[in-house]
Amino acid sequence: MPPSTQLSRADEILMIVILVLGIDAFSTTIRQEVVRRAKKKISVGSLWVSLDQLAKRDYIRKRTSDTEEKSGGRPRVYYSVTPKGIQALKRTRRFQERLWKSVPDLDTYEA
Repeated sequence: MPPSTQLSRADEILMIVILVLGIDAFSTTIRQEVVRRAKKKISVGSLWVSLDQLAKRDYIRKRTSDTEEKSGGRPRVYYSVTPKGIQALKRTRRFQERLWKSVPDLDTYEA
């Protein structure tokens, strides 16, 4: 895969969390879900940077709320995974599955 199409582990986690959250995926819920599911803390600033980078690569789409629902005086921004993002996740999953197929059973493996 060319570097521009590779997903980092952090990108993969964010995109999976967005898929899990569905229509409720905005920065606060994404951050909470990353902490809950991946047991990883992420600052708001680094989350926004990562989301912006994924959007620039057309892996996720940003949508500003049409309603008066505001967070901190700003309209809430919702995120969804694009078809290109889905394809990137599929490639990443297939790559990981191919890698793991060649790994011996870790429960019985002795180093």
